[in-house]
Amino acid sequence: MVKVLVVDDDPMILRMLKRGLSLDGYEVELAANGQDALRQARQRKPDLVILDVMLPDIGLDGLAIARLLRKESAIPILMLTAKDTVPDRVSGLEAGADDYLVKPFAFDELTARIKALLRRSALNEEVVTAQQSSDELTFANLTLRIKEHRALREGRSIELTAREFELLKFFLRHPRQVLSRDLILENVWEVEYAGESNVVDVHIRSLRDKLEASSQKRLIQTVRGVGYVLRED
Repeated sequence: MVKVLVVDDDPMILRMLKRGLSLDGYEVELAANGQDALRQARQRKPDLVILDVMLPDIGLDGLAIARLLRKESAIPILMLTAKDTVPDRVSGLEAGADDYLVKPFAFDELTARIKALLRRSALNEEVVTAQQSSDELTFANLTLRIKEHRALREGRSIELTAREFELLKFFLRHPRQVLSRDLILENVWEVEYAGESNVVDVHIRSLRDKLEASSQKRLIQTVRGVGYVLRED
């Protein structure tokens, strides 16, 4: 079942969307403020976020949330707000929203936009999956040749241990996504690791040293309190 997170400080809007979207077959999560929205987005991993701009949190309105979510993932974001000027729409889209719908709205139009965003997201995932299944993964000036078990940066070969190779492959298969330490452990070590809690940090430190040996720009970034992300600043 497709999971939708609705973020709005208006209880009536939340109730209406919860009822309507549930009847359409969606699993609906609700958040009435920015902090709760971020927590649910990170923990519940919705397939789409419907986001109001005006929220009660100081310094954490819908635009700020959209920017944070966009840094962490490619989740579809639909802005649903009363702010209806062209600059408002531009601000929403530039913050990371994929679509922008003004209140008051027709529910049929909302559901049509949701379906369009989900279709687009599914197509993007198919493209990514096809790219990931290839023998070569690339990001920026970094290349991983899987069959050759070889890593290169700007054409320069980098000697990696087997674990570092798998770790880098995991990052390359999830570019621009924030990966928690637990998630890395489960996928790279393939177990719920019960040893030293800094094992991921130690291996990433070693991997960074090798990737940046020629004063190269850092690609594996630390997201404090969350984990790591492969991205270009």
